[in-house]
Amino acid sequence: MKVFTVLGPSHSGKTTLVDALVGLDGKPGKAFEVPGVAAVRSFGFMDEDWAAIDIAGGSENLAPVGAALAASDAAVLCVPADADAAVLAAPYLRMIEEANVPAIVFVNKADAPDSRMSETVSALQTYSRHHIVLREVPIREGEQIVGVVDLVSERAWKFQDGEPSTLTQMPDELRPREEAARAELLESYADFDDSLLEEIIEDKKILPAEVYDVATKTLQHHDLVPAFLGSAENRNGITRVMKSLRHEAPGVGTAAERLGDAPLAIGALADVVKHLGKTVFVRSLTGTVAGGQPLGGGSVGSLTDLDAKSAVSALEPGAIGLTVKSDHLKAGQAYSATGAEPLPDWAQPHASAYRRIVTPVHEKDDTRLSTALERLSEIDPGLTVSQDAKTGNPVLATQGPLHLRRLIQKLADDFAIPVNEGSVPPALRETIRRGTEIHYRHRKQSGGAGQFADVVVELRPEARGSGFTFSETVKGGAVPRNYIPAVENGVVEALAEGPNGFPVVDVSVELKDGKSHSVDSSDFAFRTAGKNAIKEALAEVGTVLLQPIMKVDIHVPSVFSGGLVPLVSGLKGQVLGFEAHESAAGWDVFQALLPMVAEDALFTALAGATRGTAWFESSFDHYQEARKDDLAELLE
Repeated sequence: MKVFTVLGPSHSGKTTLVDALVGLDGKPGKAFEVPGVAAVRSFGFMDEDWAAIDIAGGSENLAPVGAALAASDAAVLCVPADADAAVLAAPYLRMIEEANVPAIVFVNKADAPDSRMSETVSALQTYSRHHIVLREVPIREGEQIVGVVDLVSERAWKFQDGEPSTLTQMPDELRPREEAARAELLESYADFDDSLLEEIIEDKKILPAEVYDVATKTLQHHDLVPAFLGSAENRNGITRVMKSLRHEAPGVGTAAERLGDAPLAIGALADVVKHLGKTVFVRSLTGTVAGGQPLGGGSVGSLTDLDAKSAVSALEPGAIGLTVKSDHLKAGQAYSATGAEPLPDWAQPHASAYRRIVTPVHEKDDTRLSTALERLSEIDPGLTVSQDAKTGNPVLATQGPLHLRRLIQKLADDFAIPVNEGSVPPALRETIRRGTEIHYRHRKQSGGAGQFADVVVELRPEARGSGFTFSETVKGGAVPRNYIPAVENGVVEALAEGPNGFPVVDVSVELKDGKSHSVDSSDFAFRTAGKNAIKEALAEVGTVLLQPIMKVDIHVPSVFSGGLVPLVSGLKGQVLGFEAHESAAGWDVFQALLPMVAEDALFTALAGATRGTAWFESSFDHYQEARKDDLAELLE
């Protein structure tokens, strides 16, 4: 069996293309769907078994792409016939490049193009390090494309709506264009075949069979990216794409080699299926996967076909199926018999930058929510679950608001846990601008043993980022040494929550003097004294708020880089600069410093400014003083 992934921007016609390919021989098989994420469909074509992984479009559905490509022999990038829309395909071209998976471009909706085919391919080339070559040129009647000429066989085909194309005569006026395009195609192939190069130099007639052989070699090695054109909706140009996959795409051995250690199998997609539990879509790569046999460090419970009903005894190399009752398996991993490893870096999803707190509508669901989120993180590689340090509530880091909405719906539908969601407050801090010295005496006598502790402490501001230090300069044993750690513990406790409710940082505290009582002094008394002394000191000098400033790396198509300068400045960020990405053609890495409180706004603004193509990674850089007015909503 051969497996390929169909991917591309929203509204490019991917699912329509898969429908057309699956229906070519009238032998559709079974299907497995992860709603809103991807669908896998098996089918037969020319007495061979095939499967297509259809990835949902949109910037928030990129997380499963890497694992799907890892499990595939080839990729088909579906794009509209519009040069201006080529940038929307940039994230997919970049992922294909990073995966080094053989790829075909299908220019869809070519019967009503918004641009010339050469312009569309040229625009796509901006984002590909591999040369994209047209394998067909269009036959036009006015502005409408009514057929194509295959540049390898030099045969002309006329489109028939809903029917296979018919062989036709090449128009005389098209011949010069066809000859020039074929010469360009042959020159591109000759870069990878010395024999073909010699024939071109010697001006020999080059037979189609020779060109097909070179085309097969270059696609299997991912040397070139061939581009075909047609209309999936009208079933035009579909057979040529499928035949190219059949004759030119490599087998499962190449997919295994791309992963280095050639794992036994890949877990590409997963879902929680009613009455079955966690179900993982796997592809066997180098050995046999069978029910009851070891895989990923545990035993496979059972195997089914894509319909999750038909039992399968075993998966031979190249075959696909679903694992059931195998909770140790999950999506996005490469399996040996004895263990599991994450897929390579190129198969990992982008950093999940859209963060929201979720809380159960009903308190009784609190424990169940933690279990459900753990299950969801095992089936969704784009989800990261953490915990808010202050409230203890779960924090979901997702690929965007639509991804979050899908997860919340799944919690309600599959786990019967309705939740509310809200913004994650940034980790604010407090500090002081001036110091003070406080003398505090803790005395309590209420029957039994009393409490007595006397301390003199000095609170001082320190350099930003220095944190907290404690020291003592007590002389003459005024405070016995065994009580000094208790004073420090009290100070730390007081600094954990300043006047505004946030930790106090970048200060130093010095214990300078004090007194003790031989009977009534204790660790508790000195801890209380240290704590209250600092509280009084903070109330006296007042505190200022510090907000976290994040270092943000924005991955963005170069055409949009200039527009990010005013965007970042408008969010009170500082632009550090941008430079071309070291390996991704047509991409820049735009660097900036940005208040954490503005990250949600950046996420939304970035989607609009870059047509949903850019994403960012952030890491803490430093704390910076902020006005209370800027953080009024958070403080409320």
